[in-house]
Parts: sequence; structure tokens; C-alpha cells
Amino acid sequence: MLELAQNYNPSEPTPLFQIAEKQGISEGYLEQMMTVLRKGGLVRSVRGAQGGYLLSRAPEKISTGEIIRCLEGPLGPTGCVSEEDPEMCGRSDICVTRALWEKVRSSVADVLDGTTLEDLCQEAEKMRRSREANMYYI
Repeated sequence: MLELAQNYNPSEPTPLFQIAEKQGISEGYLEQMMTVLRKGGLVRSVRGAQGGYLLSRAPEKISTGEIIRCLEGPLGPTGCVSEEDPEMCGRSDICVTRALWEKVRSSVADVLDGTTLEDLCQEAEKMRRSREANMYYI
């Protein structure tokens, strides 16, 4: 997703092999992930010689929380405080640590939902500039 965001162009798909090569991921594994992301509405696929994948929305409109939930499922450090079914544990009314796990889940969700692909692109650019600047001092 970051690779698609960094090269975002709503009319120019990025070929799967190019993403796999740049990210060091096998094409087969990447294809499986893209299938899930496509079904989740986060990417679109384009067939043909000039085909590949596109983000379904601009990078600033896709949160990392959406991506994680699409690929991994509901957030929750333990099953008893999962976003999907927070009342699944029969001990929730007497569990001392439940409030702690709810805070952990909420904090993680806040960070992931408050971070967009655009934010990650900006962070990657800062890191790239920092590396380039440090190369002059070696």
C-alpha cells in the first residue's frame, strides 16, 4: 500500500512485479494480499499489458487502521476486547484486566486510524532526506 501511495497516480496502475521487487515480497504472496485489499475496497486492479494496481482513494483518505483491519481483521490485543465482538467473554463483568485491554485497543485504534498513507509517505520522505544528508558527512 505504501508503494502505491508513494507512486500515486489515479490513472496509472503499478504492476505487481514492480511492487514485489521494490518491497522484497514474492509476487505470489503479494497477489494474495492484493486480492484481500481489492475485496476490501482499498485497491483496484487493472488488467492488460499496462495493468497493475491502483489505490481506490487518494493516500490521504486511507488510514492505516483500514489496511490493518482489512488484512488482519478487527483490532484487539485479546479476543475479549475485539472490535468485532467485545462482549464475547463470559467473564467481562468480573475481569479486572478488561479495562486495561480496552484502553490498549483504543490507543492502538486511535494511532492507526489517525495515520494515513499520506502521513507514511511524508515520513518516508523525511527518512530519505535524512539519509542523503548524512551521506555528505561520512
